[in-house]
Amino acid sequence: MNQFGLPFDWPAEEETSDFIVTEANQAAVRHLESPGSWPVRVALLTGPRKSGKSLLGRIFAARTQAHVIDDADQRPEDMLFHAWNSAQESRTPLLLIAENAPPIWAVRLPDLRSRLQATPVLPISAPDVPLAEALLVKLLAKRGLALMEDSAAYAAARLERSYIALERAADAIDAASLSQKRAITLPLVRQALESAHLIDGQRGEA
Repeated sequence: MNQFGLPFDWPAEEETSDFIVTEANQAAVRHLESPGSWPVRVALLTGPRKSGKSLLGRIFAARTQAHVIDDADQRPEDMLFHAWNSAQESRTPLLLIAENAPPIWAVRLPDLRSRLQATPVLPISAPDVPLAEALLVKLLAKRGLALMEDSAAYAAARLERSYIALERAADAIDAASLSQKRAITLPLVRQALESAHLIDGQRGEA
């Protein structure tokens, strides 16, 4: 597991300098490191909600001056078609960001569909355990709370493997700590996650 600034010396604002790299997103990060080697001047970054794909796109744009179109699957298809062509003509990298790639992203415009078929897809997958642990620590640190490694490991091993579940877990732990006026301990984490129905009692004891 790495912070994004360690393997790559990319200029970025302070808020975007701590992108966490694990096997869940490493292939996408590696591809973005070398846009000069792209077979076309466009790449499509995909991933679940809260997976950090927009953050990664901002870091990429800061480093390369590339064009980035977030929520590309919500944009007018003719605009995307022209942007794709413009990237080839200007040799300026273009990063499209969407939750899913075609065919789940149903593209109607045939010319755009054919171009996206030739575009490398960079998927960010569901969080693996190291990423889940690190994100829980980070989410609670942003709230001014310290989550110890044993508690992070306990939660990461039992939560649903999704970024939304991690956000909800951080909210539940934060709320429990505030309401009980207690530091975050393993028993508090267990209680908070069970009360929020993010883990059940049987899994919590495992």
